[in-house]
Amino acid sequence: MLRFLLAILSKTTKLILLDSLLQEIMALMRMAQAWERFVLKDLTTFGKYAKVELTPPGPGEIGQVVRGAGGLVKDALTFKWAQATMKEAAVNTIIVAEIAGWFFIGECIGKGGLVGYQV
Repeated sequence: MLRFLLAILSKTTKLILLDSLLQEIMALMRMAQAWERFVLKDLTTFGKYAKVELTPPGPGEIGQVVRGAGGLVKDALTFKWAQATMKEAAVNTIIVAEIAGWFFIGECIGKGGLVGYQV
């Protein structure tokens, strides 16, 4: 079938098709170079930080967690959160929204659907 099509196409048409094919190949090569330059570099950086940040706390860090929770309770009772700047309040709001989003996504995955539990 391809030989038949190539036989009936003129030489000019064949050159135009070949030129457009080469342009598409060059565009794909440029995209691959951009992928390698930006995405893979960022992926290795992400992997380096993820290895450190996503590990569970070890036995030595449990004391820090308890002290941090105690500090949060003390700050809440003394209304330290009321003296936060607008930037800190915006960052804290985004963090709370992210935690809530992951909680609701986990709930949907756990119950196997978007609406109601299977009884």
